[in-house]
Amino acid sequence: MKVILASASPRRRELIGQTGVDFKVIPSSADEYVGEGCSPEDYVMMLAERKARQVAEENEGIILGADTVVVLGGRILGKPASREEAVKTLAALSGRKHTVITGYCVIYGAFHEKMRTGAVRSEVFFNDLEPSLIDDYVATGLCMDKAGSYGVQDGFPLVKRVEGSLSNVIGLPVEELTQVFKEIEDEQYKVSR
Repeated sequence: MKVILASASPRRRELIGQTGVDFKVIPSSADEYVGEGCSPEDYVMMLAERKARQVAEENEGIILGADTVVVLGGRILGKPASREEAVKTLAALSGRKHTVITGYCVIYGAFHEKMRTGAVRSEVFFNDLEPSLIDDYVATGLCMDKAGSYGVQDGFPLVKRVEGSLSNVIGLPVEELTQVFKEIEDEQYKVSR
């Protein structure tokens, strides 16, 4: 089974490798604007599907799209537009609990007629962050391509604990996708017999 990951994220590339599937990367260039008024779960699943469909238009195989957001007080926090925005976001997360949601969409079938979607939630508890720690972290630039302006894997003491899937917080719910890929493989095996 060959999977196409519709993402340029190096973190997702590393995580999909943990599922055990053979994969290649073809980044999506789909528009990521959704607008207002939908739940965070709908938001990430809509973007994941849009990314997967855009790559499926020109490629055969099993296509995986994904999108991750950080939600604090009902508000979606995306990637920071500037270092100043990253500092404000990290200060807002300091000492608080927030939710990380990753939506995924797997499109498959001979004519891409089948689809599996889902959204996985993890709760993340932040340490109380000193302004100097925030400044040091933002100065590395590691925060700039990440939802919520941080990466739990970046080696800074930002996160106190995670409840739920850690891989989900990094950008791909490995446990759930491993099961989805197994079910798709079993389904394809039955069809081919």
